[in-house]
Amino acid sequence: MIKHRVVTILFLLFISNTINAQIPAATIPDFTFYRFNQTAFTNKDLPTGKMIFIVFFDPDCDHCQHAIATIGQQYHTFKKAAVYLVSMFGQDKMNHFMDTYGKALKGQKNLVLLQDKLGQFINKFKPRKYPSMFLYSPEKKLLLYEDDPETISKFIKQIAAK
Repeated sequence: MIKHRVVTILFLLFISNTINAQIPAATIPDFTFYRFNQTAFTNKDLPTGKMIFIVFFDPDCDHCQHAIATIGQQYHTFKKAAVYLVSMFGQDKMNHFMDTYGKALKGQKNLVLLQDKLGQFINKFKPRKYPSMFLYSPEKKLLLYEDDPETISKFIKQIAAK
């Protein structure tokens, strides 16, 4: 009995360390997400010649709520990038999240809210936790990855420098 518990604990530690050791995608991978009108949005739909800022979030995550509110407060800088907010949750939950925490972002022309209905984001982008924030160059190469909402200033500096 004790041997089984030790093996189980060691296995869980191994899995936890493996997940935390994921390296975020160095280039934007092929993907298919969905707009709220149920049309597919793929990596081929991304703009050229613009930085791409992607936030993977869970509407119930406190850190995600803080991150989106902060991005909204600093939106003047994020206007320079194409912004994509991606969640595995449904439209109703994401809309409520945006109404509550992302009011300043709603309706912005450079922002697209996407649903990961096929569960591809985690396997393809390799986020470590919520929120995962990725900034890619116009050439689709990773410039910056952070998963702490307190580090949004790093994205602001990077985007403002371009």
